[in-house]
Amino acid sequence: MKKIIYIFILLILIIAGCNSNSSIDNGNVIARVHDNYLYESDLEGIVPTNASATDSLMIVKNYINNWVRQTLLIHHAEANLPADQRDFDRQLKEYRNSLIMYQYESMLIQQELDTLISDDEIEAYFNDNLVNFELKENILKADYVKFFKDSPYGDQVRSLFTRYRNDELALDSLMFYCENYAIDSDISTDRWILFDDLIRIIPIQTFNRERYLQENTLDTFDDELYTYMINIVEYSIKDGTSPLSYEKENIRQMILNKRKIELINKMQTNIFDNALTNQDVEIY
Repeated sequence: MKKIIYIFILLILIIAGCNSNSSIDNGNVIARVHDNYLYESDLEGIVPTNASATDSLMIVKNYINNWVRQTLLIHHAEANLPADQRDFDRQLKEYRNSLIMYQYESMLIQQELDTLISDDEIEAYFNDNLVNFELKENILKADYVKFFKDSPYGDQVRSLFTRYRNDELALDSLMFYCENYAIDSDISTDRWILFDDLIRIIPIQTFNRERYLQENTLDTFDDELYTYMINIVEYSIKDGTSPLSYEKENIRQMILNKRKIELINKMQTNIFDNALTNQDVEIY
């Protein structure tokens, strides 16, 4: 039934949109812009099989209108551009060559790149390039909890938060309370975060962030609605050397990128040297 509707829609469009030139070829011309023709066959596949009759008509009409507008614009641009600015043969050839090289290099990397990087290699790269690992922002590892100030479980959470680091049972209990009653929390984490990102979660009030990090390990404060608790496990101050654990994944990517470049350069050199050896290249 949908196919019948679709054909009926096309017939309406053909009758409405074709002029005397529609009899050329097989008579299935839908629209014309100067010497460019849109045929019924060009519309195949544009209407989803589950589209209603109304939606099908809208899709076809929009497609035709877009084709007319685009074709008119291209015709106008070609008519007004100087001939030398309408010749894209060189650019197209260069673009094609670039695509071919990109595809081949991607295949080569996928097949031959050694992606195994040891921790020793990462540490050696870090130590050899310390000057490149200067911190631009304060970072820290911290656990925090945010809960309603009038929570009936507030005292339990406060007590557990002061001893969970050295008490596995206290940690399990704190995790339970946080999962069920906290507004937000991150406990027993080992990931670095920016101090600025933490402040967006825990509204620490300080005019000297570096001093705050240096002087606070455990901090608790309230506002009108919430109680906030934060335990600073580790920190690094900006302008100092970034911790290796913070840069580990960045270094891994740097090493991989270096290997990719070396692999591609080796491939290019081998191809060039082999061509010279086989006399496949002559420079006159």
